[in-house]
Amino acid sequence: MACRCCSEGRRHSSILYSILRSQEERAVPAAGPAPRGCPCGSRRRVALRSPQVACKAASAVLVKTLRFVQNVPCFQELPLEEQLLLVRSCWAPLLLLGLAQERVHLETVESAEPSMLQRILTARQHGERPPASAPGRPHHGPHPPSAGDIQAIKGFLAKCWSLDISTKEYAYLKGTVLFNPDLPGLQCTQYIEGLQREAQQALNEHVRLIHRGDEARFAKLNVVLSLLRSINANVVAELFFRPIIGAVNMDDMLLEMLCAKL
Repeated sequence: MACRCCSEGRRHSSILYSILRSQEERAVPAAGPAPRGCPCGSRRRVALRSPQVACKAASAVLVKTLRFVQNVPCFQELPLEEQLLLVRSCWAPLLLLGLAQERVHLETVESAEPSMLQRILTARQHGERPPASAPGRPHHGPHPPSAGDIQAIKGFLAKCWSLDISTKEYAYLKGTVLFNPDLPGLQCTQYIEGLQREAQQALNEHVRLIHRGDEARFAKLNVVLSLLRSINANVVAELFFRPIIGAVNMDDMLLEMLCAKL
């Protein structure tokens, strides 16, 4: 699948600019012992050790990933509505593939999530309305990723690195992820299905040519795709973008980035 690289230094969108520049506006918090909460209500959670560093790296990879997507000729031929549907559904797995390709390592620390009592007392102390939660029903506000969430991402990255995936293999994997014909609302389903099939065929042919002694490599690379499906996009957004710019609507940010000349 052909890809034409764009030149650096072009104007970025306002949301994207705030992501990439935010490390200059906030100091990196010192890593310390996790705060002790009420033992009956707190749950172990995980946070990035240096959020600004990791989030800046992820933001740069997201820019590079969308630049790759924008320069795939077959993607350019799709209507804008179809492009948005595809990108909104696959930005997280594409980002994770990009993080693996760029070998971005995640250093994390454990933290305790405040209990409902702590949230109520903190809200009252600051004159805010206490969070509402029906009896027996969990609070549905945003939560930091759990240790299991982080382990799934680290496991995916480790799997990619253990396979020593090449640049071409990453490109074909991204093409397989990008052209997903099973999304509801797509109009060009057959065309997109054909593109996904071509990406898989190209990957298979490349593997057979370069890795002739490893007959299982194609299957191993598809295991990478199966690992991606188990990682929730909301977890990726919470981990890499909320620590820097707070609550972010990924749909709005992707729309702005996709329409910008990255």
